[in-house]
Amino acid sequence: MRPAMYLSGAVLALGLSAQAASAQDAAAGERIFNQCRACHQVGETARNGVGPVLNGLFANRKAGTWPAYTYSAAYQGLDKVWNEDNFRTYIKDPRGVTPGTKMVYAGLKDDAQISNLIAFLKQYAPDGKRTQ
Repeated sequence: MRPAMYLSGAVLALGLSAQAASAQDAAAGERIFNQCRACHQVGETARNGVGPVLNGLFANRKAGTWPAYTYSAAYQGLDKVWNEDNFRTYIKDPRGVTPGTKMVYAGLKDDAQISNLIAFLKQYAPDGKRTQ
């Protein structure tokens, strides 16, 4: 009887750990986003700055289309819809992926940090409301 109870407890603990890890990813991503805040904003009151608002980035958003932001020539007419895969590639080397971008950020190289940043950004719908 003891092994079954232990197994049930272990499965429950794993389930709770997975939920906690998911929540921690977004929290860790928020700390990573602090590097981005000098140029980008998210949330219901977000405004364009040096870079465009990042609300709804993973909600079928076409690159170079955020309203009232003046994009570089490199982004005007760019045929890309943001998704996790192309964002991962881009954020590692923005200028290498899109030569001529105004983004001066050297890039985020750590895959775990990129995953956490994505988890954080995915919380924001196009209207800036947090979905999670």
